[in-house]
Amino acid sequence: VIDLDPYGTASPFLDAAVQAVADGGLLCVTCTDMPVLSGNYPETCYAKYGSISLKGSYHAEMALRILLHSIDSAANRYKRYVVPWVSVAVDFYVRLFVRVYQSPAEVKNSCTRRGHIYQSTQCPTFYIQPMAEIDSRTTQKAKKDHNVSYCNASLSVPRVCEETGGRLKIGGPFWTAPIHNQEVVKELLRRVEEGDAPYPIPTAPRLSGLLTAVSEELPDVPFFYSLASLCAAVNQRTVPMLEFKSALLHAGYRVSNFHKEPLAIKTDAPNSVVWDIVKSYGIQYPSDPPSKKKQQHESSKKILAKAPSMEANFTIHESLKDRKKALRFPPNPEAGWGPKRRAGRPPLQPASTAEKSDADCTSPASKKSRES
Repeated sequence: VIDLDPYGTASPFLDAAVQAVADGGLLCVTCTDMPVLSGNYPETCYAKYGSISLKGSYHAEMALRILLHSIDSAANRYKRYVVPWVSVAVDFYVRLFVRVYQSPAEVKNSCTRRGHIYQSTQCPTFYIQPMAEIDSRTTQKAKKDHNVSYCNASLSVPRVCEETGGRLKIGGPFWTAPIHNQEVVKELLRRVEEGDAPYPIPTAPRLSGLLTAVSEELPDVPFFYSLASLCAAVNQRTVPMLEFKSALLHAGYRVSNFHKEPLAIKTDAPNSVVWDIVKSYGIQYPSDPPSKKKQQHESSKKILAKAPSMEANFTIHESLKDRKKALRFPPNPEAGWGPKRRAGRPPLQPASTAEKSDADCTSPASKKSRES
């Protein structure tokens, strides 16, 4: 086991770590430079991790997928590859647990686990574009013999956003394969809930809630929508979470949350279906018109100009009625919770404080105390 937990980024240590860990060993990586991984500094993210980050509601999951891409790319240079066990975004950092294996043949499959994301500049719509795929002419026998042919994936992304006609900005490459091993997650959850551990766990309720949320995620769907962002884009009241999920389930699609974001909508439904549900809710439950101070944006008019192609059913789905109770999204333990200053020199005092301390030193009382 090798555990990387530096202050800030772990990128300088990844190359040595993937070489030092044993075949099949466990590599644990923590990164706290969330502004870089979340799209505030895309040029720094590319320099450290070899990926361009984007600003979006899915920034926490994007940070995990960027780091997985960076770890796997470092391992591929030494004929190694990684298999994610658990990948979580907690508080102000990301924490990954991956197994590292030696296999030159499996390293070639790494290109099929990469992709780019195209984000609309005028609405929350996004598209996922794989980088490579296995050639369709490859037979099953060739796959068993590791004699696989690969080809570039065909572009499936439109030139502009289909909802607003806005431009698309590109980010990536990212890790597009599953970021958790659900069997491992379920076993960890069982041990926490049953107390099957060599020592007591003080944070068992919080850990149980986190693992429960992770176990409910769709494993094969990268990135998610924010329910608040979808409704804000068309200036209407937010659809209740259970009703939005029910509409997707009634339409024949899958849906789940993301363990870091309570309002996340992770689904395999296409963008058009997601927007049809948002517009259907606005038709069935109309909101008050926007005030004069808050005029409707041009992109909102373009989205609402298209009539929904389906009538959404917002009746609560049977699968959502009996939900396991768990502390999935605990509140912060204290006010002002977050990363503190880096260890080193004390912070500079404001000018007013410095002047006050100088005045205290030159006061008659202070002079008298020094003379005595």
